Amino acid sequence: MQQTEEHLIGHEIRPRFKVETSIPIEELVTKIDTKLKAENAVCKGHIFHGYAKLYMPLEDQHFWSPQLTVTFEEIDNTTIIRGLYGPRATVWTMFVFFYALLAFIILVIGVVGLSYWTLGKSTYILWWIPVLSAVLAGLYFIAYSGQELGKDEMLTIHHFLEESTGLSI
Repeated sequence: MQQTEEHLIGHEIRPRFKVETSIPIEELVTKIDTKLKAENAVCKGHIFHGYAKLYMPLEDQHFWSPQLTVTFEEIDNTTIIRGLYGPRATVWTMFVFFYALLAFIILVIGVVGLSYWTLGKSTYILWWIPVLSAVLAGLYFIAYSGQELGKDEMLTIHHFLEESTGLSI
């Protein structure tokens, strides 16, 4: 379990994995679906042929709760399972919006400040660039801290997938 934890909780904001197996996709989908429908299932999710999304039950979720997106692909009698852990779409969208907004503001300030500089005017506006860059770094730190808060749930989801498929992922 320690190796799994180190593998998943690395330095990535959105950890991922890839596993190859000889188990057909239909059998994997059936195994996961059966485990999801069990009364004592620790995870909830949706599963289709070639795709699954696993997450914690709504009553156990918090703002930083992760979800696992799994894809299944069959190539030459080998099934490739790819998994991507990440925040829910609303959380991810919010962070992308703030990153883009701050980057755009920094760009505008840079253009205006450098224009003032070439015209020989005061360039005090350029002092906002390091301040906003620090805010960007703060957002990254918040996202990384959020991942730490969701670590136990991510491991729960991962172990659920391992148990349901019978694979060591």
